[in-house]
Amino acid sequence: MQLAAIIVSLVLIVVGVALFGRAIAQIYRFVRLGQPVPAGSRTDDPKQRTLTVVKEFLGHTRMNRWGVVGVAHWFVAVGFFSLLLTIVNAIGQLFQADWILPVIGDWAPYNVFVEFLGLMTTLGILTLIVIRQLSRPGAAGRKSRFAGSNFGQAYFVEAVILIVGVCILTLHALEGAQHHVDGYEASFFATYPLVAAFKGMSLGALQNLTYLFAMIKIATSFIWMITVALKTDMGVAWHRFLAFPNIWFKREADGDVALGALQSMVSGGEPIDFEDPDEDAQFGVSQVEHFSWKGILDFSTCTECGRCQSQCPAWNTGKPLSPKLLIMALRDHSHAKAPYLLAGGGKDEEGNEKASAEQLADVPAAALAEAERPLVGTLEENGVIDPDVLWSCTTCGACVEQCPVDIEHIDHIVDMRRYQVMIESSFPSEAGTMLKNLEKKGNPWGLAKKQRLAWTKEVDFDVPVVGKDVEDLTEVDYLYWVGCAGALEDRAKKTTKAFAELLHMAGVNFAIMGGDEACTGDSARRLGNEFLFQQLGRQNVEMLNMAFGESDGEDGEEAVKVEKSKKKIVATCPHCFNTIANEYPQLGGEYEVIHHTQLLQHLVDEGKLVPVTPVEGLITYHDPCYLGRHNKVYTPPREIIAKVPGLRNEEMHRHKERGFCCGAGGARMWMEERIGKRVNNERVDEALSLNPDIISTACPFCLVMLTDSVNGKKNEGQAKESTQVVDVAQLLLESVKAPSDPAGEPEKADEPEPEPVK
Repeated sequence: MQLAAIIVSLVLIVVGVALFGRAIAQIYRFVRLGQPVPAGSRTDDPKQRTLTVVKEFLGHTRMNRWGVVGVAHWFVAVGFFSLLLTIVNAIGQLFQADWILPVIGDWAPYNVFVEFLGLMTTLGILTLIVIRQLSRPGAAGRKSRFAGSNFGQAYFVEAVILIVGVCILTLHALEGAQHHVDGYEASFFATYPLVAAFKGMSLGALQNLTYLFAMIKIATSFIWMITVALKTDMGVAWHRFLAFPNIWFKREADGDVALGALQSMVSGGEPIDFEDPDEDAQFGVSQVEHFSWKGILDFSTCTECGRCQSQCPAWNTGKPLSPKLLIMALRDHSHAKAPYLLAGGGKDEEGNEKASAEQLADVPAAALAEAERPLVGTLEENGVIDPDVLWSCTTCGACVEQCPVDIEHIDHIVDMRRYQVMIESSFPSEAGTMLKNLEKKGNPWGLAKKQRLAWTKEVDFDVPVVGKDVEDLTEVDYLYWVGCAGALEDRAKKTTKAFAELLHMAGVNFAIMGGDEACTGDSARRLGNEFLFQQLGRQNVEMLNMAFGESDGEDGEEAVKVEKSKKKIVATCPHCFNTIANEYPQLGGEYEVIHHTQLLQHLVDEGKLVPVTPVEGLITYHDPCYLGRHNKVYTPPREIIAKVPGLRNEEMHRHKERGFCCGAGGARMWMEERIGKRVNNERVDEALSLNPDIISTACPFCLVMLTDSVNGKKNEGQAKESTQVVDVAQLLLESVKAPSDPAGEPEKADEPEPEPVK
């Protein structure tokens, strides 16, 4: 028995270690097939990056949001790495049944550690097995976050962990029995019943059991190692190794998720100069090797847990997009194509093969066939990613927010969109109207510039316009960036007028840009038209910098720079807010930007706005994705609602970090929904389940989408006629304006100002 155990174990150890070493080298070469990233963008602040990895692993910061799942996974993950010495112990036991580790083998704290973590790892994996079984697609279908995951691979990994956990506990009990443990000892607090059972056995029986369980533990561990070494695309296994570098190289060194700003377009690791792009610049991604090496690492790290899928508004409304399945498809394609690429294969811009026939002679036929697949294409075209998948994304950020291994889904989706739009001119036709209007008129509706000022004639106070009523923005406290919807869309204009009136009542000195304001380019950029975004953005930045008193020193004049803290902008649209605050710095525009709910909260807290008139009814608040998840502004709108007397607030099931999209982001505002249930209807159904009198939000896009759905529900008799959809500013104005005593204009005071988005 002992000899057989030794031979089997040693053979598996040698083969496993050799193949695993080869697999690591293969993955390294494979990841390097991706394009370079801008210098320092993934390696800045190594100390902070290392701390981020430690924090995310030991704290399980993303996983622990899922309650018992996070706790169970923590023990499994920590047990995997911290119990590695038990393999050494098992190898020693093959040669000497009662062998223990030198120095620490008979140290009580170490034995308690092994007992505790071995027990909790075993219980943890049992918990995860039960959860997976309870969450199987079966009758749940798409509602299961595991729909589409590789169940066979998951079962294999779970079985390995369970067997190893049982072996650890059993071997520890055998160790106690052989070392003549008399009575209960803390070192064997979990396995003492087994120790007691083994005490009655003969020494030979104890030794043979030790050889058997040591062999089972070693064989199971190294069969697992051989299996994953031969299948480097098994994300459910490899994530336990690749998650560490993937988190270390994440976009934000401080641990923030890849939300807010989109990254600038790069080619060969260098930002593209859109005023004079290189002839050979790669616009977007049309082949898997065009993704950055971080993208390739992302695909390989996916653990198929389905958290992204469970939160995705597209998947939850019957669309073909699942962030998990998209990443899995890119992973499988990239791994299948890897032998071709590693042999030097690839196509130039004319579609000609770069490698010679001799170079590709030894490439497997399957890899050559994979290389012919279009990255984006229909089922008939044998595409890797279907166009309907690509265009279903609202860029809401739920996938990025929930991913426990920091995959950057939105960046990859937008990179594919960029090629489709800018090179192939292939995108939903109705979005073309929006792009043409942006190019010609600077707004998605194609309306004249002068109409941006129409709303100012509908209020009973003067709204200063830069260049007309004030020379520049040095004369005011804030520039109010009205935005296209706020100036031109009838429902959104109600928010604009309410907010402007509140500023006027509070004595806040502000001005607007009027006709000089153009679309920030948010929809164009997220649709994939980076060139148009750059054009609109540079135009706005130049206009804003000039309005704030900056000059570039042309014609012999000395350049004038204005401190960021003196360039204050407030926006009612979260998309404008996000773009100006987070993306315009890429174009040379550094401003302090706050959302209107942040400023209103500040004014209420300082007593400049006092809600006095009750607004009766039940209210539920919808978190705009680009205000909440993308910029972490959750509290101000809720605090304002809480200050309005008469309101009873009740949260929808999906709120804050898990808030559900309205369906308008990612340029979906300008595209038809032809597949599945409309996203805004799904969200409104959730809101109406509370039977609210008021559905509130803080975004003009959300306001439009929710209002359209509520009106449709009213026509169908599914919503009461009294249900309103209003912006937080409208609510506050209704409460601040006392019917019998209209609010005056309080004196301004030097108060601390709200923190801007960094």
